[in-house]
Amino acid sequence: MKPKIFIDGEHGTTGLQIRTRMAGRDDVEILSIPEAERRNAAMREDLLNAADIAILCLPDDASKEAVAMTAANNRVRVIDTSTAFRVHPDWAYGFAEMDKAQAGRIRSARHVANPGCYPTGAVGLVRPLVMSGLLPAGHRVTVNAVSGYTGGGKQLIAQMEDEAHPDHIASPHFLYGLPLKHKHVPEMKIHGLLDHAPIFAPSVGRFPQGMIVQVPFFLDDLAAGTTIETLHAALADHYAGQEIVEVVPLDASSGMPRVDAVALAGKDTMKLFVFGTPGSGQINLVALLDNLGKGASGAAVQNMDLMLSA
Repeated sequence: MKPKIFIDGEHGTTGLQIRTRMAGRDDVEILSIPEAERRNAAMREDLLNAADIAILCLPDDASKEAVAMTAANNRVRVIDTSTAFRVHPDWAYGFAEMDKAQAGRIRSARHVANPGCYPTGAVGLVRPLVMSGLLPAGHRVTVNAVSGYTGGGKQLIAQMEDEAHPDHIASPHFLYGLPLKHKHVPEMKIHGLLDHAPIFAPSVGRFPQGMIVQVPFFLDDLAAGTTIETLHAALADHYAGQEIVEVVPLDASSGMPRVDAVALAGKDTMKLFVFGTPGSGQINLVALLDNLGKGASGAAVQNMDLMLSA
């Protein structure tokens, strides 16, 4: 019998992209709810409890409600794409490559919290350096990022694409999260193994999908003797053998004139770069990904496949 998958919120941006990735697969059975019935609590509860894996593509409160609906049914496993459970100690964090044991934790977990798009890049850059001892956990980190506007869901998509929208955004690029209280900061701190919450400066560009996350450092703030080469080696060693996360070789990145935010749009992979001029004492770590790929829907499908392989 094929495992049953229910995407609660399949008509939203993340859910639609998951459905696209699942199209043509004959190894699972997709349970679906008509769009007109998406707020039918009884129907949702029935489908949630009929599933082997429920993927929640919902706002935080609705995700908590859905999890409560499955609480008494130990057979149902859950992947949640909201921020509701990303720092919950009883939930596996769904970033399989963040350390060597994480894929196994996801594979055996009942509850998996899909990472946020920005934290996937930030944690992907920072955590290996803390684990290797190059970056002190007490260092005060800054994270700067730009995302495609699909990361804001249907509302932001409409504001960016519909010139008749009452809150139309005509700007090619804008900053937000200006009070420095973005919802992704807690998971950056906890899963980045940091003692302090990072300063996070997010922004949105006029492109649908894609993302760049930057974490700059002064080398003399890091462990004694740290160089561009040792930083790169720590990242390369951490992700050795991984297919989805690639650390771009130093010789390949040193001559790059630019990094394009849309270069991995439509893909479920992530590339990590180490930029800097030898002798300058400055480093810029960069993650390149699709905000709806490895940053959302692609990661959810990856986590589902790990859970199905248990």
